Amino acid sequence: MIFMRVLNLLLLLLTCLSLRAQLYTYPEGLRTGIPHNDDFTVRVRTKGGEWKETFEYKVQVDMDRVQDASMVQFDMDEPVEVMVKKNNGIIQTVDIRPKSKGIEYKQVENCILFTLDKPQYLSVEFNGDRLHNLHLFANPAEKEVYTESKEGVMYFGPGTHRPKDLPNNQISIPSNTTVYLAPGAVVEAKLLVDHAENVRIIGRGIIYKGIRGIEVTDSKNVYIDGITVINPDHYSIFGGGSKDITVRNFKAFSCRGWSDGIDMMSCQNIDIENIFMRNSDDCMAFYNHRWNWWGGTNNVNVRRAVLWADIAHPINIGGHGDPEAEIGENIENLSFKNIDILEHDEDDYPYQGCMAVVCGDKNLARNILFEDIRIESIQEGMMFNIRVNYNPKYDKAPGRGIDGLTFRNIRFNGIGENRPVIYGFDKDRIARNITFEDIWINGKKLKGLDYFLINEFVENVVVK
Repeated sequence: MIFMRVLNLLLLLLTCLSLRAQLYTYPEGLRTGIPHNDDFTVRVRTKGGEWKETFEYKVQVDMDRVQDASMVQFDMDEPVEVMVKKNNGIIQTVDIRPKSKGIEYKQVENCILFTLDKPQYLSVEFNGDRLHNLHLFANPAEKEVYTESKEGVMYFGPGTHRPKDLPNNQISIPSNTTVYLAPGAVVEAKLLVDHAENVRIIGRGIIYKGIRGIEVTDSKNVYIDGITVINPDHYSIFGGGSKDITVRNFKAFSCRGWSDGIDMMSCQNIDIENIFMRNSDDCMAFYNHRWNWWGGTNNVNVRRAVLWADIAHPINIGGHGDPEAEIGENIENLSFKNIDILEHDEDDYPYQGCMAVVCGDKNLARNILFEDIRIESIQEGMMFNIRVNYNPKYDKAPGRGIDGLTFRNIRFNGIGENRPVIYGFDKDRIARNITFEDIWINGKKLKGLDYFLINEFVENVVVK
């Protein structure tokens, strides 16, 4: 009797383990309200298992001349094998980026096969084509799932969702609410968190072509995890006058003017990890006062990010502030670590810079760290743009200064970029205490300041 009970328990355990989602593709039935792109066929499987179909979403990139690229995503919690078949044209060359991931592939006729040991956000490019590439998002498996709305839970199931009060283009989220976008859910609206607290926006669903993706204003304790934003009119995530914002496993695309990725104005305590941003404006921007929000921005941590700026900056800091303030505002204590920059392309010289700290409007930028940054391509632009600036298009006063920047272990392989800039504004508004440590360009370590353009209003720049 005891033996049979033990045997039954073991069988039950094995059954439960076999039912555990080791690889999950969606949307169910490959039905979605988003157009399909037939450039690729993508299948995935656990090692030696049955191949599963994915849905190849059409996403649009590059504002200069909007192009149709592809995106697939799935969840995994163990190693998986991936098959990508190119449906148009013959495979001549293959790039899987970021290169730092070291993904090796095998080609079989017009397919490539590779293995992922862990979740990754990748760009798969054939024949050097980065405008019609495949964005492949292997997400970590979901740990929290809902099947319906209930008290404290706003549920969006598979299928297309629009605001009930059209033509309104937003859905307001109250305090103490978990918003769950199920795999296969498509929300055609902005999710607005305004004067709220303790809000969570989670799942594997998509926010599609809203005026913005997620907007967080005058709020605190907001958590965003797993969401994808596709081609909004403006920001993918916008923060104004808010604090304690956490972003995890976030992906976004944009192809319009002023369609930044993640922008924060007058916000504090921002923690961002494991994101993929491809935008036709700044991928990430951090400012002080703008529009209806005042005060400095501080305590920002960004790590494990893949940034692709088809236009403007991958990272932009300090451009807006309060010129009417007696002293000005500070933007301080920012950290950017373990970041792959896949592209920087900006033909307007003042707005160049993979890492731009450009202070206007009486802003002071200080204590900012860039560490373990890998730059793969600069079409037009520069690695560093450091300026105490006055831009009459956006500013009403010059910046107050820059004090304390560290760039450590930065690597770039390429040619044709503009020389980086370090400029103060005048003798009272200077850029000082800037350290470059382990900067490598085409395999050679930077040893001096000859690579930079530096004016007379700069103090204490060190190259190690």
